Amino acid sequence: MRVRQWWVGLSGRRRGLVAAVAVLVLVGVTVVGVRAGRGDSPAAGAPAQDRAGPVLLVPGYGGSRASLSTLADRLRGAGRSAQVLTLPGDGTGDLRAQVRVLDRAAAAAVAAGAPSVDVIGYSAGGVVARLWVAGDGARLARRVVTLGSPLHGTRTATAGGALVPDACPVACQQLSPGSTLLTELDQQALPTTLPWLSVWTENDRTVLPPDSARLPGAVNVPLQNVCPDAVVAHSQLPADPLVTGLVLRGLGTGPLVAPGPGDCGPLRAGS
Repeated sequence: MRVRQWWVGLSGRRRGLVAAVAVLVLVGVTVVGVRAGRGDSPAAGAPAQDRAGPVLLVPGYGGSRASLSTLADRLRGAGRSAQVLTLPGDGTGDLRAQVRVLDRAAAAAVAAGAPSVDVIGYSAGGVVARLWVAGDGARLARRVVTLGSPLHGTRTATAGGALVPDACPVACQQLSPGSTLLTELDQQALPTTLPWLSVWTENDRTVLPPDSARLPGAVNVPLQNVCPDAVVAHSQLPADPLVTGLVLRGLGTGPLVAPGPGDCGPLRAGS
């Protein structure tokens, strides 16, 4: 009642002024609310790119840690902390169980004081990294590099399952193109705040087709686009000098960009 009497007692000019101020206040509140809801930048909450943490390396199908030992040593020689994960069983079981190993290692690193982790996934290990990021991994991952990873499956797995069903365990079945796991994964967009480098070789005879490693939203690099004379088999990827150069540059703190033929020599030389 008092508010009404106060309003009635105002002149027409003052009523207009009060109404205008009220509108401005409401607009201000709305703008603040929108800004608070969306954050100050698109990368709000993402790990800082200028602070590199430890590197976690995920082996491929079969779980061989030796396949990544050379690359891990090269990373350590460059001053990075590098850990090759031990996958459960023989690395041929459910890829989701392997994701839990990666998640525990990343969480332990951050709990110990690391700002984030970088992840390298070799072959099927790249699919593990992709599954991890599609879950809760994006908040811990600064950068991801995948090497010859069948992100959309490989016909080798399909052929193995058809010819010798008993010799195609769970991970083999999951890596078959069109599997339920890969179909669901394809529907998950890569976070725009996560730099991802996917490297493969056109000489691959394990991942068929080799460009199954291509991932929308990533920096996709066939080795032969950088060094046309490169002849690198699937098993040679982790220890190849060109690949090592790409990994070291990709896990730096500068912008992640696709290299060209002019980068061939420097990358092979590790510079």
